[in-house]
Amino acid sequence: MSAADEILDIVDENDQVTGQCPRGEVYAEGLRHRCVFIQARDAGGRIFVHRRTPTKLVFPSLYDMFVGGVVGAGEAYDTAALREAEEELGVTGLPAPRYLFKFLYDNGAGQSWWSAVYEVRCELPVRPQVEEVAWHDFLPEDEVERRLGDWEWVPDGLAAYERLKAFRSRP
Repeated sequence: MSAADEILDIVDENDQVTGQCPRGEVYAEGLRHRCVFIQARDAGGRIFVHRRTPTKLVFPSLYDMFVGGVVGAGEAYDTAALREAEEELGVTGLPAPRYLFKFLYDNGAGQSWWSAVYEVRCELPVRPQVEEVAWHDFLPEDEVERRLGDWEWVPDGLAAYERLKAFRSRP
């Protein structure tokens, strides 16, 4: 089965399931669905950053400071977060990612998804999927900040990153 054939839950503005469709149809028709974003840090606290492959259905060849992806039909956010983190990092035995918050991403141009944001510590050697990741490294947060203006980043990841910084700055 190709990624475009994967079945996703379609959700409303309150994150309630209203139907199901194949991923390719979801993207083509701009149907609201669910995604997970996991910020992975190594033992030194550096952030896993990667550039997506040019074959990705959404945001090909752009940089991202999260691993993650779509939540499958009937799948819980927490389950998807662990599955996606292990798949994209190429590891097994990762601790369960810690849920932080959820927000509705909507770019106003037909791309909208409920986005659950997590964090996880990855002290295992990573072997990212070559189908998903063209380049990767663990970067200090100050370097990620410097690269925000230099690299082309996935817009939903940038939205999640800004919300994560605000979330962490709260008392």
